[in-house]
Formats: sequence, structure tokens, C-alpha cells
Amino acid sequence: MNEMTTPSAGLPAAASDLPFDSLPLAPAMLDTLRQLDYRTMTPIQAASLPLALAGHDLIAQAKTGSGKTAAFALPLLARLDVRKLAVQAMVLCPTRELADQVTQEIRRLARFEANIKVLPLCGGTPMRPQRDSLEHGAHVVVGTPGRIMDHLQRGSLVLDELSTLVLDEADRMLDMGFHDDIAFIASRCPSARQTLLFSATYPEGIATLAARFLRTPQEVKLLEQHAGNKIRQRFYEIEHPARLQAVARLLRHYRPASALAFCNTRQQCRELVDLLRAQGFAALALNGELEQRERDQVLIQFANRSCSVLVATDVAARGLDIAQLEAVINVDVTPDPEIHIHRIGRTGRGDEDGWALSLCSSADKRRITGIAQAMGFEPEWHALDELPEDGSLPVPAPMVTLLILGGRKDKIRPADVLGALTGEAGFSREQVGKITVTDQTTYVAVERAIAGEAVRRLSAGKLKGKKVKVRALEI
Repeated sequence: MNEMTTPSAGLPAAASDLPFDSLPLAPAMLDTLRQLDYRTMTPIQAASLPLALAGHDLIAQAKTGSGKTAAFALPLLARLDVRKLAVQAMVLCPTRELADQVTQEIRRLARFEANIKVLPLCGGTPMRPQRDSLEHGAHVVVGTPGRIMDHLQRGSLVLDELSTLVLDEADRMLDMGFHDDIAFIASRCPSARQTLLFSATYPEGIATLAARFLRTPQEVKLLEQHAGNKIRQRFYEIEHPARLQAVARLLRHYRPASALAFCNTRQQCRELVDLLRAQGFAALALNGELEQRERDQVLIQFANRSCSVLVATDVAARGLDIAQLEAVINVDVTPDPEIHIHRIGRTGRGDEDGWALSLCSSADKRRITGIAQAMGFEPEWHALDELPEDGSLPVPAPMVTLLILGGRKDKIRPADVLGALTGEAGFSREQVGKITVTDQTTYVAVERAIAGEAVRRLSAGKLKGKKVKVRALEI
């Protein structure tokens, strides 16, 4: 690597003061950024975008929530020849959830040009619709290594025109054993391409990967730390058998509107969700056992605040960027300081504060000492008995998610759903929350008090001139 840039090294990822219009971007793209309220660049964007737009290969250290998607999406969009309906950019992601988030963000940024086609290629969904869509061409594909390999081996994905390859969360892909898959995919890409590698950490494998697949890359490194006044950490000493019940006690005391609880195993995830739901919490599990449709529903319900507690393993939660997350609960302590930092860094974003609450056995104290030394803080220990017993029922999630059978392929847009609810159905705009449209289905969050009536009125009316089936997703 011939150059290293370390802007804001050792500082939290706060917003920079550099405007996007200082970049050599097309006027239409700058207009889109203004419409999306992209005003100033984050540190990772300010450090990496000039290098990437200049055509350099890049290694960038950036965590989820730092603005890294725009840091690679803008350069790959700038290089596209829209008149040529061939795959010119590809983004590899470790999980289907991250791939979906990246796809949505690239589509938002691509609004400056009406005909840019961004296609997700992930496992857990049928191959045939993906093959059919590829036959009609695409400009950008976003996918997981396994499914991308399948398409390459079947000949349904052709990369002869590829000009940009992005490896997103490369460290996690290596952790998940995708090195050989990445090597195979990279070998099928033209050598005269730009490669952008983004990684939250710098394990040894990253250097090996870079040496093999990148050409004289520039390096941008922002050290991930968290401002002590934004994320308030507390550690509760407790023996293992009492952990799950302790989570419920923490939730009753702190009453977060939205909480993410980390477990080390799928089994523990299932057991914790069962316990929380039995006590009245709106809790859902996210793990690798779920089918893609189920995973999508879980994430949508959590993001639109119809689920209050998401229980997940580290692998399942990798890449999630959830706004307004008030608390992270470590049901189990991870031995890896980097993973601990990733976990707690999901709360306390932007101008928001957040709680990071960790349950620790006496055997975990050595791990906590290592984490505290790595992060440079003094652990704040508390006894669970300090928290008063609270027998009150949890506050229900404020929203309910409605599932509409019909989506993008039926020409349904978010504006159509909002119009149906606020027009003929007679609800106010304030009673309607987030609307998510997928290929086959549409999800809309509505206030809990109107959920039943909203289902009835939507079912009785029409959407895009057609009757639709609607049901509430209850937890």
C-alpha cells in the first residue's frame, strides 16, 4: 500500500464540514444528494470519496453507520454508462440483510438517472426470478458470495463489462469463510477494474486479500471509538442461570422504546424471546435459521417500531443500521473487544444517547478488563438488586405492521399506500409510519390504535385500482 490517510484518527465518527458539492460529481447527482438531505460528508466519506472518484483502488476502515455505503456507491454510480445495460458494478456483502440495505441505499442515490437498474442477488430466494432479471440486464448487482458464485458458474451472470468491484465488510466475509469464494469471484472480473474494500477491522487476512486483488491501493483508516457521553455503559454481575430473567428486569427498569439484545447462540436467542414474549414484551429473534422472507419481516417490524426488542446473534445482526436504537443489551459478554465495540456502537448514533448494558458472570470479569483497556474506560459495575422490582406490564410497541399482498411487480409505490390510507380510508398522515415495498409484498406501519380498522378499510378499498389482501403481523 503506497499511501495511508488517517483523518480523525482516534476520534468518534462525527460529521465533517466538507460539502458534497466540493466533489467532482455530475450536477444531477448533486441535486439528488441535496434532495436526500446529504449536506456535508462524514469523515469516511471525506477521506475516501476524492480517492475513489479519482479512480484509485481503496482500503477503507469504516464501521456500520459511518456513511460507508455512500462512500462506495457514489463512485460506482459515477462510472456507470447507463446506455449500456450490462453489469458494470458489483458489491459483495457478508449477509442478505446487509445486501438488502445496500441495494436500497444505492437505489436512493441513483435517482438522478431514471434507468439505473440495481439488482440484489442473495441466497434464500429462488434462482429463477434472479436469472430472468439478469437476462434483461442490470447495471449494478449486490449480493452474497455464495449466490454470486452460483450465477457465475451457471453462466447467468456475466462480468465482462465490470468496472467497479466493492467488498463490503470484508473482515466479516473472511470470518464467515468466504475467502475462496471471493477469490473465485475476483478471478472472473476484468483485471482493469477499480476495487474498493471496506472493513471495520484489519485482521491479517485483509492484507492478504488486498495484496492479491487490489492495485496499489490507497488506505483510509478511521479508528472506531465512541464518545463516553453518548453511550452510557453499565455492567451487571450475575450468574449464568439468571441471565434471561435479568434481561426482562433491565427492560422493565430502563424502558427503552427499542432494544437490541445480543446472545452467543441461536438456542439462547429462542429461549430469551420465549421468556420475553411470555412476560408481555414485543420481542422477535433474528438468526440464521429463518427463511429470507421471515428475516425480512423481522427486520421491517423492528425498524418501523412494531417490535420493541430484537434478539440476535452477532452474525445475524452484522450490518444492521437501525435508527433510534435506545439500548444494546449484552446477554453474553464477547471475548473480543472489537465485537463489543461493534455491538454497543449501534446505539448512541448522531445526536442520540444510548445505553449499553452488559450481564457478566464472575468469570467474565477478565474479559471486561480487556475490553475496558482497549476502549480506555473504567467499567461501571452495578448489582442487579439495585434495580427495583417492577411488576407492571411492558408498554406495547407503538406501531403495528400491516402486510399487503402486492408489491413492486404490481406497480405499487409507497405513495400509493399512503394515499389509500389518508384518502379513502380517512386516516391522518401522522398515524402512518414507515412503508416498505418489496417485489411481492408491501409493509406499512400504522399506529396500534388504528391497526384493526386500517386492515378493514384497506381490504374494503382498492390499491392501484385492484382489491388487495391485507393482514396485521402480530407478535
